Amino acid sequence: MRWGDNLEFVAEAGPGDFIFVPPYVPHQEINASRDETLECVLVRSGQEPVVVNLDIEPVEKPEEVLWKDPIHR
Repeated sequence: MRWGDNLEFVAEAGPGDFIFVPPYVPHQEINASRDETLECVLVRSGQEPVVVNLDIEPVEKPEEVLWKDPIHR
């Protein structure tokens, strides 16, 4: 997952992980593996449009953010 105004932050999720993205935060779901198929469930709420394409330059080296779920260690 990449997020931020320029998609400058990155987090990796595995089986059973949950990533919450607040409303209106620019983000991109990506498959970082060349060998495995990405399988995930995306849940959105509300009646607003679900996709807004961003006209931004790609980020070459995003800042890596360690994501830890405080409930499920």
